[in-house]
Amino acid sequence: MGEDGAHGPDNDREAARSDHGHPRPQWTEEIWIFDGVATDDSDGGSNRGRSRGARDPSRVGSTDRRPSPTSAKSDEALPTEVVEEITGAVGRAKAGKVADRLAAAARAYERDRYPEALRITRDLVDQVPESAAARELHGLVCYRLGRWREAVRHLDASRKLSGGDPSQVPVLMDCHRAMGHHRRVEVLWKELRGLSPSADVLVEGRLVLAEDLAEVGKLDEAIVVLATAGGAKNLRNPGDRHLRQWYVLADLYERAGNVPLARELFGRVASVDPELADVTERLAALGTPRRRQRRGAAGGRR
Repeated sequence: MGEDGAHGPDNDREAARSDHGHPRPQWTEEIWIFDGVATDDSDGGSNRGRSRGARDPSRVGSTDRRPSPTSAKSDEALPTEVVEEITGAVGRAKAGKVADRLAAAARAYERDRYPEALRITRDLVDQVPESAAARELHGLVCYRLGRWREAVRHLDASRKLSGGDPSQVPVLMDCHRAMGHHRRVEVLWKELRGLSPSADVLVEGRLVLAEDLAEVGKLDEAIVVLATAGGAKNLRNPGDRHLRQWYVLADLYERAGNVPLARELFGRVASVDPELADVTERLAALGTPRRRQRRGAAGGRR
């Protein structure tokens, strides 16, 4: 359970959101992947709701950034623009140490060591509050730990410092969804659409919106949000975001009592990626469709 008694979606569905399991800072080498976790297992709380799905990096900005040699270890290297941002904030003499700490926090975050990452990022945002990168990473760490209000505060600050980058708007939406701020989720969705983000970021926002609608009992509207955007379209070579949308739609259809459509969509996902979350179990639980009995078969031939 997160702050204010808010809950996130079931962990059983979490893997459907992302094969990496969490959103990434937009400045890391493989940019963010939203999973809409919105849950705080660290406190042993229960969870509510179901997954929205996620995956696929949304390549915000340049994809050919070269890591800076500032850090001593190659796997801790930061993009040049992040190092320059830190240098401008603390001066060249201290920049190396601060950059190494930020890289260490990012590494801990990637390895799901969130309490460790939190200890580092909390100090960093005190040292360099004007660093968009530090504020973003701290916000994402707070998000993973169910600290919704703190996550929103720092992710909002990071957006302002970075000129309004929309890459983490779906995460902000999910924080507000977890706190029950349904109107704010809708406002952020409209804002996101107006920013013309990448297709992946837009899909993530749409998935959060659908889940938010479902949580307040508007299953039909949630289904429409995804279906009218082509979320149910059958494709010969579906990408990861298509699989996520099929999974989420199948989940919504099952909750709405439309078992045939739920079975069809779960079946599509399973045929492409049978290891995606619990799709194999979900499909098996729905059973096989009944075959229509041919006329006269029951009585045999006369």
